[in-house]
Amino acid sequence: MDARKLAEAHLEAWRSGDAAAVAVTAGSYADPDTETPLAGEGLAAHAAATLARFRNARFDVDRVTGDENAAAVTWRLTADHREPYLGMPATGGTVTVSGVDLVTAGADGVHVRRTFDRLAVAAALGHTARFTPEADGTREFGVSARAATGRTERPGALVLTWLEIRDDAESADVDLLSVEIVKSLRATRGFLGVTTFDVGGRKFTLTAFDRPESMRAVHARPHQRAMRRFFKSGLCTRVHTSVWYPATARDYARCPTCAQVVASGASCACGWTPDDAPTL
Repeated sequence: MDARKLAEAHLEAWRSGDAAAVAVTAGSYADPDTETPLAGEGLAAHAAATLARFRNARFDVDRVTGDENAAAVTWRLTADHREPYLGMPATGGTVTVSGVDLVTAGADGVHVRRTFDRLAVAAALGHTARFTPEADGTREFGVSARAATGRTERPGALVLTWLEIRDDAESADVDLLSVEIVKSLRATRGFLGVTTFDVGGRKFTLTAFDRPESMRAVHARPHQRAMRRFFKSGLCTRVHTSVWYPATARDYARCPTCAQVVASGASCACGWTPDDAPTL
């Protein structure tokens, strides 16, 4: 059969949201999200997972070139982001990305090699890519975030938690729960700020409160829901929680004029006094 018609049939299977048809129209298939070329049940499972993440896929073909042996289809995809992708939580919005399908036809069947820019997908979902090195045998690397309040008083208590996660999908699920918890904390008086950081298979949270009594705020409904997910619904494999009371706290700043380092509350030789800064 003509490779151009085979390419159109394969793309139509994606358009229709039929994972089984995707597998039937390709003897092998690979894209940036597959470690190796897939076929049969493996391809059907991959297509089903992709179609679940990006629903109502609308492929618009820009150009089809080639002959009966090989064809290239340039397309533009618009879809609804409904499930986590590469650790990015579902946005509920629409993503648009361009790509190319290279389809070859021969005695051994139809082979599809799809290319698209995963960084462009991330950008379309509102994410900026950051690159971290591999673990070097001594250290692991990750990403971090913080939600500050602007309050500069010294914390009276720090709460440290971490969760061990299984995969990117669970990581995105935990992130959604974390967002709701932080929203609820920001509405309380004693909350000073929070920093989160992901390293390896752990997701850490360090939260600052003005005094120990303010920690009761963590028992709000969003946190209760997260706890139920762990104890009753199988979310994550391990959780740590602890409370820390600061023994000492010192801040130092460098004068922008004379470059002298001074402690918080003191002044340098030229009279500059640093402002207080939030701990988190």
